[in-house]
Amino acid sequence: MQCNQCSSSYSSFPPKFKCEKCGGILDYVYDFDKQKVAELSGTFTFWKFKPYLPPVQTVVSLGEGGTPLHGATRLAKQIGLKNLYLKDETRNPTNSFRDRCAALMVSNALDLGYDSMVCSSNGNMGASMAAYCAKSGLVCNVVVPKMVDLGKLAQMMIYDAVIEEFGETVDESNVRAESLAKETGWYQATAEFNPLTVEAEKTISFEVAEQLVVPDWMVVSMGSGGTLYSIWKGFKELYELQKIDHIPRMVGVQASGCAPIVQAFADDLDLTCNDGSYTSASGLFVRNPVNGKNAIGVIKCSGGVAVTVDDSEIFAAEQQIARLEGIFAEPSSSATTAALTALVNQNLIDRSDTVVCLITGSGLKATDVLQALAKKRKTAVVGLDLSTKEKILTLLSHEDAYGYDLWKKIGKTVTRAAIYQHLNNLSKRGMVTSYSKSGRKYFKITERGRRALKALDDLKMLL
Repeated sequence: MQCNQCSSSYSSFPPKFKCEKCGGILDYVYDFDKQKVAELSGTFTFWKFKPYLPPVQTVVSLGEGGTPLHGATRLAKQIGLKNLYLKDETRNPTNSFRDRCAALMVSNALDLGYDSMVCSSNGNMGASMAAYCAKSGLVCNVVVPKMVDLGKLAQMMIYDAVIEEFGETVDESNVRAESLAKETGWYQATAEFNPLTVEAEKTISFEVAEQLVVPDWMVVSMGSGGTLYSIWKGFKELYELQKIDHIPRMVGVQASGCAPIVQAFADDLDLTCNDGSYTSASGLFVRNPVNGKNAIGVIKCSGGVAVTVDDSEIFAAEQQIARLEGIFAEPSSSATTAALTALVNQNLIDRSDTVVCLITGSGLKATDVLQALAKKRKTAVVGLDLSTKEKILTLLSHEDAYGYDLWKKIGKTVTRAAIYQHLNNLSKRGMVTSYSKSGRKYFKITERGRRALKALDDLKMLL
């Protein structure tokens, strides 16, 4: 391992994130002369590229990697491009690109004799680590912020991860995970704090090169900036190995509501967002991007660009990808195609160029999107029921109320009969109780009902 600032060298394992001398970020470096003679064999999966990764003895796999590269002909036509491809990481075992990281980290943890791992995550990484730890018999501890997609949280729970909620954003959760690793000696599997993340994710580039040769442009969404750097590093190593003849220009995309990397790239500002910054694309909601400097360096080095898109554009792009190409992408990765139209119209990307967009994970994990879709259709009774029950419990968490009063406070958006039906349903599930007062039947939230506003297992009972 080598520091990207002072070039100090460290042993390969255990993985370290920061240089002890200058605080720079550490990265794995290779002897390319030795790698040039390495032979790749086996099926087209993540582990086919084992000779190009830090050495591991134990191989843990759920079948990650080898994901499709779809020719997006209908979407390309609508955007105005001749050659557009989508690298579909939703096809991984837990439906995201983070399965590559989990496979490599869990393998490394077993090599080093760990029995417990810890990571901070706002979704995909926690779900992946939980699954691969379950496969290997390791204890998985996941620190999540309050803003986390329930679909991803459900995966963590079903894989029996130990979950701790800490902080409003993943930036705060990262701090907690870092302190837990130091205090307990657990293996640090937080994506931003383990350089094996970059090594695992660079295999996406290896696969794209095999499936397509090399695109002119590679478009990647940015939260911490690490994924963009990983993809670039993969292409750079292939170039050093003389496997490809050029490195694609990199496009980094952030949500306009939280875009510290794009702002720093454009105006040479500090890599932070103010406390009021926000995006509903949880994977992009990172106010203090650990790998921001690396991402900016990559964009500049490759002759690429950094752009932002609004949340409304992200949501529209998500529907567009699904409608035209049959891929249900999560919001954070839909930002890639959302940015393309403007880049093409501004002639920053030529219409004849070949472009690859990285689709990092499945929209089935993003419950906010599912609820928004449900609200658009009058027949989506489940979405409406969930929304109404949540409103009832929220109102009762503040004060007891009777049915007619609840109906008025909710805004008369459903019938009074429906309100009483919901109350009856909640009562049967032990989330509310009732009592008589002044000739009226009042309802009161129970402790179980209060937990239902915070915990996913209780929220399931609302469906």
